Amino acid sequence: MDETIRNIAVYALPVLFAITLHEAAHAYAAKFFGDNTAYSQGRMSLNPLVHVDIWGTIVIPIMMYLFTPFVFGYAKPVPVDFARLRNPKRDMAWVALAGPIANLIMAALWLLFAALLVFFGVSETFPRRMAEAGILTNLLIMAFNLLPIPPLDGGRVLTSMLPNNLAWKFARIEPYGFFIVLGLVFLQLVGYWVVPVMQLGRWIVDMMVLPFTFVLF
Repeated sequence: MDETIRNIAVYALPVLFAITLHEAAHAYAAKFFGDNTAYSQGRMSLNPLVHVDIWGTIVIPIMMYLFTPFVFGYAKPVPVDFARLRNPKRDMAWVALAGPIANLIMAALWLLFAALLVFFGVSETFPRRMAEAGILTNLLIMAFNLLPIPPLDGGRVLTSMLPNNLAWKFARIEPYGFFIVLGLVFLQLVGYWVVPVMQLGRWIVDMMVLPFTFVLF
């Protein structure tokens, strides 16, 4: 039990930052491309409380962490009225990609934080584990959200890329998307997508931080 509490403490801050900035990035992108819906509802905020869903962000992930071999959770989706975007089909992709890109940048910042811990000779275990958790959490959230199934971000991007007739047909699976994703998670098939995307993300993050590590070391 003590180890479980320590793990929850290590992951709490990285997870909170990851979901908050992910959702806020969607809201900022939507406003940039012409839709003020999230802004008018107070969702263009770095305050985690406006993005946290009690069940999806806290209760379900903790219960699954304690009783299952995998963890699944979600934040409150940012409301976006795609019809208000200046170019709805094109801009939908950019709004969707804003969240995963924010997670990629955060993973790079956690890696830089880990490098600074080494540079300054910090030997305490907790901040090192938190940095590792920050990298892992953000890469996982990025990869998971890029699953090409609506309403996940990857589904929005794919819808944007498809020709209009196919995009309309593909978008019709959105009401069933949550159940499709949940089924993939429980069948442990989601890893076939998530693991390679995380590996690619880690390579990109390493390249982003490499110039700083040259300076530090």
